[in-house]
Amino acid sequence: MPAHHGPFTVDRDVELPVPAPGELWTAGAVILNPAGEAFAQRRSPQRRLFPSTWDIVGGHVEPAETLLDALAREVEEETGWRLRRVRRFLGTTTWNGDDGAGLRHEADFLVEVEGDLNHPALEWSKNSAYGWFGPDDLDRLKENRGPGEFLIHDLIARAVRY
Repeated sequence: MPAHHGPFTVDRDVELPVPAPGELWTAGAVILNPAGEAFAQRRSPQRRLFPSTWDIVGGHVEPAETLLDALAREVEEETGWRLRRVRRFLGTTTWNGDDGAGLRHEADFLVEVEGDLNHPALEWSKNSAYGWFGPDDLDRLKENRGPGEFLIHDLIARAVRY
């Protein structure tokens, strides 16, 4: 039986990392549709971090916010959808952006949302496109990335196999 966290449930076997004081964390959501395809949005060319690359929904955990609170907030801010269920913890990645903010720890989750999946309310100032990616579309996620920069591709590839 899943545990209830406010308006969404969390499957019982979902691990939650525990951020240490002073660490910068981000939360990412791999959103699946009923066909088992994963949602991604293309960052606009003007973005300082990772311009013109495909990305999952997510963002920084604010002070006094939990990972799951941040996850729910980012899903709603970036798509207009509401987080309904956290199905699986996909792991933590540590990365360093070129924006001078230093080391980030990113906790990524496989989630289900509610809302009109055909009409996400994207933040068009930050994103230029979106798509649903199944096993046959995964190579598109490597666009504009350097060798070895396949975090998003690999994350979605793992998620669509579940």
